[in-house]
Amino acid sequence: MRSVTNFIQYTATGLYCSVGEFYLDPRKPVHKALISHAHGDHAVPNSGVIFTTPATRSLMNRRFQKSLRSQFVDVQFNESFEINGVVITFLPAGHMLGSAQILMEFAQEKYLYTGDFKLQSDESCEPFQFAKCDHLITETTFADPAYIHPNPIDEIKRLAETEENILIGAYAIGKAQRVTRLLSNHCPEKVLYVHPDLHSYHQIYEQYGMSLGNWQPYSKQEFTQQKNCVCVLPPNQFSRFSRNKAVIRYFATGWKRSFFRCDRILSISDHADWNDVLTLVKETGAQKIYTLHGDGTHLKSHLNSSGIEVTLLN
Repeated sequence: MRSVTNFIQYTATGLYCSVGEFYLDPRKPVHKALISHAHGDHAVPNSGVIFTTPATRSLMNRRFQKSLRSQFVDVQFNESFEINGVVITFLPAGHMLGSAQILMEFAQEKYLYTGDFKLQSDESCEPFQFAKCDHLITETTFADPAYIHPNPIDEIKRLAETEENILIGAYAIGKAQRVTRLLSNHCPEKVLYVHPDLHSYHQIYEQYGMSLGNWQPYSKQEFTQQKNCVCVLPPNQFSRFSRNKAVIRYFATGWKRSFFRCDRILSISDHADWNDVLTLVKETGAQKIYTLHGDGTHLKSHLNSSGIEVTLLN
């Protein structure tokens, strides 16, 4: 166990609030968990009690189905509640549907855990909301001056330059829905298909009021017999087309290279880039920062002479 402050410790299981006796995005089931969003590296099933947003609960229920045996407590954005005297407020993180920052207040100190976040505009989820804090615990996935994410609309519009059929690999929760919405908005001339493995997640998004535009279930026969078609599909299905020369294969990622075999990268990220992280630091006003989920060394070096204390947790 590594002490972050007297209030929070960084443990092998994850961040633990000793005062509140709860974990933030634990890596394994615990008695009480506050979960920021539904991705597998943040949301594990079967903690005793899970506090999270209704949308995250719905996505977790879909993902884990019958194997999920937790008691859920729905948390609405900007509605504070208490656990053992700790005042907690969930704020939109802008990462994906239902994603939340977790603001904790105790003994006149404010601690903000961002989870994964982004500041880019995204019509498939709730926009990021800034908050002031004394202690900032932030992801640093792309906290590197080499990573300045391009405009996602410009990236999507590049697909209009060809009438060849296109496959887009995208993670099933979050990225696939964002890409679908972008395609529907900015490439309306293309016939947009979505793989069956994504349908239920798309439907959850739409149940929560996030319209994804004009998409239809994938039909192999229709897709292969037409031109100017795009199909969005998850990584496991995308890999099956690795030798298909009849389509252009894109993979949507914020990294400079894809971890899946593809022809081209569609540079769309759901994480903060270097400028976003610096904006976050400025807007929160935090004087103590703790970095997770990535390399915090660039941020520590950049803020070295600022008076802001940066601690690397991983």
